[in-house]
Amino acid sequence: MEHLLIFLGLMILLFAIGVPVAISIGLTCLAVLAITGGVSAIPTELFALQMMRGLNSFPILAIPFFILAASLMNVGSVNSRIFDFATALVGHIRGGLGHVNVVASMIFAGMSATAVADVAGIGQLELKAMEARGYPKRFAAGITGATSIISPVIPPSVALVVYGWLSGTSIGALFIAGIVPGVILGLAFMATCFIVSYWIELPRTPRPQMRELARLFFRAVPPLLTPLIIVGGIWGGIFTPTEAGAVACVYAFVLGAFVYRDISLQDLVGVLARTVRFTSVIMFIIAVATFYGWLLVRLRIPQELAMALLDLDVSLTLILFAMAAFFLIIGCFMSVVEAVLIFTPIFMLTVQSLGIDPLYFGVLMVVTLSVGVITPPFGNVIFILVEIAEMPFEKVVQAVAPFLIPIVMVISLLILVPDLVTWLPSIVN
Repeated sequence: MEHLLIFLGLMILLFAIGVPVAISIGLTCLAVLAITGGVSAIPTELFALQMMRGLNSFPILAIPFFILAASLMNVGSVNSRIFDFATALVGHIRGGLGHVNVVASMIFAGMSATAVADVAGIGQLELKAMEARGYPKRFAAGITGATSIISPVIPPSVALVVYGWLSGTSIGALFIAGIVPGVILGLAFMATCFIVSYWIELPRTPRPQMRELARLFFRAVPPLLTPLIIVGGIWGGIFTPTEAGAVACVYAFVLGAFVYRDISLQDLVGVLARTVRFTSVIMFIIAVATFYGWLLVRLRIPQELAMALLDLDVSLTLILFAMAAFFLIIGCFMSVVEAVLIFTPIFMLTVQSLGIDPLYFGVLMVVTLSVGVITPPFGNVIFILVEIAEMPFEKVVQAVAPFLIPIVMVISLLILVPDLVTWLPSIVN
């Protein structure tokens, strides 16, 4: 187990002092090799071969496709169409635009695939609308940040793609398994908004006439079809998750360039540049993390961890709560995708040995790690909110903190009732 302590301890230390993720993982691998005397025993060429093996994978191609599709959706009028429809649908309920924020994020989650894309895409629109209607800035920033964690859960999800690839679990089944937890998270946030409305004034919009609601619905139908095309195509066996990403890109481009005509050539160049930058960072991390995972297996660390947990005289529920607590802490130091890349190889054998459904564990892992995007010190969403909400870092953290209560309650519910994750995939299959 000393190797595991070095693997985790050194890596987290490097993260904490600000060393980039990929470099931290690489230095940790070299340090472990030096301690175990394996640097001279392993040919240098093997390092590069193991890294390239991680990138030579068809499922991994889904990542740049989903990133590109989300970037295309972020340009033009798609966000405003979704927000206007969500306002007409739930803006008149007690809690007002708090509910709109939740519903809009749930819809946009079916296109964005990451929490950062959600806040960057629709967050600014939500904040401006709430501020214009007199909502407290602190509440607006808090609910906008909190709802972003739905994006890595509701399909498509980059984190679930990575987990499925590493664990050998069906990515299509993972996408379907993420739907119910994502909806439960949304309902928990809406319940929170409803309760908060008794303490602070949350203005409501007038209830629209059915004709106006129908108009806004049909105006938003093309974007609303995106998640249905992705999940429905995978579910129906029409295309693979990777092909679904490519289809989503084509659909998003046709929608913006020819249907709405609000994507210019200059916009397209910017979208492609952002996609290349984001994809290159993720792919480099994946390459280094592949060598990290290979080294874990070579040193039999997953086997040692599995044996240690099997020897514990505690219930499976308690072990799951301990794992969730661990992921909550880890999520504070790295992004969801990075954490999935690192910890899936460590825990996979343990999960199988304990009889835990890998499908269930993957969704629970992603949900729990997603909390890290809204917690200090390295919560990416917090830093984006600092910019778009024009609030100090500590004020944003205080704004988001109350919404951690419903999130933790949902995580606890998923641990106590695993069928909430697994029943929908079992019905579909």
